[in-house]
This record gives sequence, C-alpha cells and structure tokens, in this order.
Amino acid sequence: MSALIPRSDEELYRLMKKGNQDAFAQLYARRVPALRRYALHTSGSPAIAEEVAHEVFLQLMSPNSRYDEAKGSLESFLYGIARNLVRVVRRQGPVEEAVDRAFEHDILGELISNEATAALHQTLRELPERYRDVVVLCDLEERSYEDVARLIGRPVGTVRSRLHRARALLSAKLKRLNAPVEVYSR
Repeated sequence: MSALIPRSDEELYRLMKKGNQDAFAQLYARRVPALRRYALHTSGSPAIAEEVAHEVFLQLMSPNSRYDEAKGSLESFLYGIARNLVRVVRRQGPVEEAVDRAFEHDILGELISNEATAALHQTLRELPERYRDVVVLCDLEERSYEDVARLIGRPVGTVRSRLHRARALLSAKLKRLNAPVEVYSR
C-alpha cells in the first residue's frame, strides 16, 4: 500500500480487517492522538487516556467488532468506544491523577500548569458527560458543531444547546471558585 495515497478511515479499516498491517499503522497513527486527548480531557488521567486509546483499537481489531459502515463513520464509532471506556473508568471512582501531569515536559504543560487552567480542567471533569463531551470536542479539540454532532450522533442544535449550557455551568462553577477563567463562545 502506498503511503502517498490518502485513504479514508473506512478503506483503511477494510484493509486492516484483511490483515494489512500498513493500513492498521496508518489508521492507528491518524486516530490515536485525538482519541488520547479526548480521553485525557474527559478522564483527567494520562494513564487512563493511554489505556483507552489502545483499548479502542483492540476492540476495533477484535473479530467481534461491531463496526458497521452503513451506520456511520469509523471515527464516530471510535469516539463512541472511547466515550464508553471512559464512562466505565469514571464509574469505578475518582481518578487520582491530575490532567496537568500529563504534559509536564512539553509546551502545553507550561500553559496548563497555571492555577486558572487547572481549575477549568477540574471543573470540566465534574460536568455531566453530555456537557463535558461537547466542551472537549468543540472548545478543546476545536471541532465544528457539525463534526461534533456527527461524532456524538446528535443534531447540531443539540450540540449548540449543550455547549451553551455547559459553558454556563463552567462559568458559574469557576466564579464560585474565584478562578479567573473566561469561558468563551463562538
């Protein structure tokens, strides 16, 4: 398989299921960084984020994988698996690691080491899942409303209303903490 020919996720998946290791490597390299960031933002744990990103692909490679191209994009399916895995971990109890430890040795770590951003991340993890997901995907991952709607399987209007409500909840909680973080809107 030529690395110069861009292939869709779905095409790479079909090739991967036929045993093509290059297709797996391309799909993994393309999707794992975003899945890891998503899991990090929603769980607050670098270790959990890493585990979730890898587990998503283990489930995808499984002979029992339930991905059906007719029902939606592979990317949406992958995010659905990640969302469910993080949900399971969160049900097991509080995560002890702080999100800012994930980036101790990089530039992003310098940005999120300040108190206000740490308060924002802590408050974000306390939001109900339906609100947390849209904030992570829209505001932190900078995805469009349409893209987020596709990923979470909800109408664009639902994404917009959840994001509006999530920002209001974040602002109120941060004001109570006296954290100088401004929650923005598009």
